[in-house]
Formats: sequence, structure tokens, C-alpha cells
Amino acid sequence: MLELVFRLIFKFVLGVSILVITTIVLLRYFDPPTWSWKIQREFSRPMAYPQVTRHTWVSLDRIAPSVQLAIVAAEDQRFPYHYGIDPEAIIDALEEADRGKRLRGASTLTQQTAKNLFLWSNRDFARKVLEMGIALLLELFWNKQRILEVYLNIAEFGPGVFGVGAASDYWFQVPVGELSNRQAARLAAVLPNPWRYRAHPPSPYVVERSRWIEQQMEQLGYAWLHL
Repeated sequence: MLELVFRLIFKFVLGVSILVITTIVLLRYFDPPTWSWKIQREFSRPMAYPQVTRHTWVSLDRIAPSVQLAIVAAEDQRFPYHYGIDPEAIIDALEEADRGKRLRGASTLTQQTAKNLFLWSNRDFARKVLEMGIALLLELFWNKQRILEVYLNIAEFGPGVFGVGAASDYWFQVPVGELSNRQAARLAAVLPNPWRYRAHPPSPYVVERSRWIEQQMEQLGYAWLHL
């Protein structure tokens, strides 16, 4: 009986793994029609969630370099160098916690993409393990440009505002290919909590954080985008 249970579990895990890998391979070439984070929002319908969501898919070559660089500067400055998981960021976060600071997240852009595409929003150990596993698969089957493109198009930048294309129009009434460094930095600044922070008019927090992001963008330089 126990052997049968283990066989069923193995077949289930194998089937799910094949399904996930197949989906990841397909999404390397086809844009996702929807994703987990958006579906969860649709079903839970939190207060202030609009009846009609905003989303426009924009290819990476039509997204201003300022936007690409701002997101990386704000969320994952080692993005070009890791393989989906950043051990240095995890160690830094644990050391800060050991010194009495609040334990911060150490998720890479790849992990955030994995979570938004496939997983649930609650922070728990099971989700974190799956998030890291899927992140490694994304790095294996996609390139960095595709990961960044998908992330930029599915991240939430306001209640029901998904992707930088919709966010650019919603917050600034400007095409995403024409955003300035400051506007791009303000979009990146709202990502920790797009339901609390506004890109325009910005709160004092968003102004301060966007200034820091602009400084980081200057230090990184646009050459990073071609690594």
C-alpha cells in the first residue's frame, strides 16, 4: 500500500514538473495571456480593485532603456550575474536580520517573475521553494532579456494596472518608450506596494526612493543592458 502511495506521488510530481517545463518553454516564444497574480486579483477582488484592469503587452525593444534600468536598479542589481537565485542577497538579508533589522526579501527579478506567473501571493516555505525551483528553470530555458520583458509586462504598478505599458499611460499619459529617467524611477519606486504608493503625484517616500533609484541608475550605467 505504501509503495502504491509513493508511486502515485512520484507520478503526480513528474506530471506537474513536465507541465511546468513545457509551459516555460512555450512562454519563451509566446506571451502569456494571463498569469497567476492577475488571476488571484480577479478572484479576490480587493477593495479599490477596478472593474476593468489595464494591461498592454509591450516588447522589450519598445520599452525605454530608462525603464529597464530603473527596475533593475531598484529590484535586483545583480540580475545579469546570477542564475535565478542570488546567494549574496540572501546572506546580506540574513546578516541584517541578525543585527536586529527587519528581515527583508532577497528575491531576484527571476524569482519575482516565477511568483507572478505561476504561484500564490502568501509568503510561506512551500511557495519559496517552488519559486526558487521555477526561477532556475526560467534561467535555463529563457535568456535575461526574456525574463526582464515578461517581468516588466506582468508586474502590478497600481490597482489593476499591470505592466509598464499600462502604467506609463496610467500615471504619466506618456508612451513607455518615451519615459524620462525620473518617471521611470518613480514607476520602480512604487513596486514594493503599488496599492499604497503613487507614481504621480508622488508621496515623499516615492520622491526619496526615486532619487535613490536614479543615483543607482547612474552608477550602473546603460552599458549594463547589453551585458
